[in-house]
Amino acid sequence: MQLVDLKPAKGATKARKRVGRGEAAGGGKTAGRGLNGQKSRSGGGKGAGFEGGQTPLARRLPKLPGFRNFNKEYYLPVNLGRLDEKFADGETVNAISLVEKGIIKNSDSLVKILGGGKLTKKLTVQADKFSASAQDAIVKAGGKYELIGESK
Repeated sequence: MQLVDLKPAKGATKARKRVGRGEAAGGGKTAGRGLNGQKSRSGGGKGAGFEGGQTPLARRLPKLPGFRNFNKEYYLPVNLGRLDEKFADGETVNAISLVEKGIIKNSDSLVKILGGGKLTKKLTVQADKFSASAQDAIVKAGGKYELIGESK
């Protein structure tokens, strides 16, 4: 015996009643909805979230504060300490190499280099933005920084 061969016991299932198919079919005219009233109408009944006239939960809860500006450019922060860990001396750091090293997830993201941590290697860093402390640290280590793209 296989799973496919299993069936419900005889008499355990019943065909559904097809209503609204004419008087002779046994479920015609009002189709089991009764005569008048809200539930007899098409689309009748109370909507989801109706709480018997009490103010619904969705209206009792406060709205969240603030909003997210869809025009704002969000930069992914990357500290110099991470670059020092992951990159060898003389390498070029850009969005593609940051994805390869697992520092960021998407090469299309805007990146800002921050001055956190210590940089001991000579790197060429290409990013969308740099903090002043990051610029100083890169130059002190003997590397150079390059701004890429245009930002607002």
